[in-house]
Amino acid sequence: MELSYYVKQRANEKDVGDAMVDLVAKLYPICRSITGDGVRQTLKIISQHYPVLVHEVPSGTKVFDWVVPPEWNITDAYFKGPSGERIVDFADHNLHVLNYSVPVNRKMSLAELKPHLHTLPDHPDWVPYRTSYYQEDWGFCLSHNKYMGLPDGEYEIYIDSSLKPGNLTYGEIFLKGQTENEILISTHVCHPSLCNDNLAGISLATYLSSIISKSPHKYSYRVLFIPGTIGSITWLALNEHRLPAIKHGLVAACVGDSGHLTYKKSRRATADIDRAVQLAFRDAEVEYEIEDFFPYGYDERQYCSPGINLPMGCLMRTPHGQYEEYHTSADNLDFVKAEALLDSLETYLSVFYILENNVTYLNMNPKCEPQLGSRGLYSHMGGNPDSGEQQMAMLWVLNFSDGNHSLVDISEMSGIRFDFIKIVGDMLVKHGLLQIVN
Repeated sequence: MELSYYVKQRANEKDVGDAMVDLVAKLYPICRSITGDGVRQTLKIISQHYPVLVHEVPSGTKVFDWVVPPEWNITDAYFKGPSGERIVDFADHNLHVLNYSVPVNRKMSLAELKPHLHTLPDHPDWVPYRTSYYQEDWGFCLSHNKYMGLPDGEYEIYIDSSLKPGNLTYGEIFLKGQTENEILISTHVCHPSLCNDNLAGISLATYLSSIISKSPHKYSYRVLFIPGTIGSITWLALNEHRLPAIKHGLVAACVGDSGHLTYKKSRRATADIDRAVQLAFRDAEVEYEIEDFFPYGYDERQYCSPGINLPMGCLMRTPHGQYEEYHTSADNLDFVKAEALLDSLETYLSVFYILENNVTYLNMNPKCEPQLGSRGLYSHMGGNPDSGEQQMAMLWVLNFSDGNHSLVDISEMSGIRFDFIKIVGDMLVKHGLLQIVN
């Protein structure tokens, strides 16, 4: 499989990063939630880039210990002050309404209204993102500065929403490979106008799908666009029969900010996906951080629950909650950067390149070193500025190709770039010195 330099050169074009930002901008105005028309509209736009299979799971469906909730949709919401002007308006920004608010049409005093208002005193100009998915409630989110200026008097409250039996909607792309073994990519689509969390992840998963579909690939790739938590629980409950085929996986979230790359390991900690990501970071010679698994965060905590325990990590930039803009109106179009999205895309492709090419060889001439010069292998590398490293890579590959060590093993032990290890492996196979075991 060569999902490598051909693909990475395509991704290196600056216009790919700009196009990813354009998709974020197109999705930004849509009010999404864990159910509803916002998710359907989002999947329809993604399908303009690559066809998405849309699934509808009825409200009330039992999924492990959970139940698919009623579907929520909203068309309008505001509250008016004593003088009749709209002080907070859903039409201005969809974060202004508590996500999953029940319908309201009434008048009340400021004292009655205040318990339903949410602000950020530490960032008085920002609007927070708040939800009430599983407990019926209503509310508004606004800047703290506006909150502090609310006059006493009577307020008119109006929320035109619906909460009734419907469906949970999710999207799926399946890219069949040369084997039935799968790599799972999962990204959440439930957040409204928040760019890094997680329109960036949606954009990355969309462009990954398009790029992978144009390249030969050994693994099959399954890409999920799901609402957070309840979406992964629903997919897992309905697809347990598919789980044995999933050999590696990544949750894509927070991939568009300017922070350095971060990887949260799978629950297994030493799965091939954990090792491949760390090799990709090492070989790129970039700043990065590795986190051990912990049972909180994004959907990796569902995929890595003890009864599922898939080899799923989370590959992101700045982790959730560790940047001030998280879950606020400041997570806007200015916060995500084309170069960061492009770097994240290239990193995912590098990880997949390692996984696709991680084979195990058997040395066909294992008694002492074979004579490389007589086969022209030393001269083959002459003039190559990396010939010294490739020569060392050749010796490492020959020594540890005993049928028990994969190329990832050898790259880890030697400290030599995985692509060098792979290049010399191919070269040695061509000269009859190695044979692929698996």
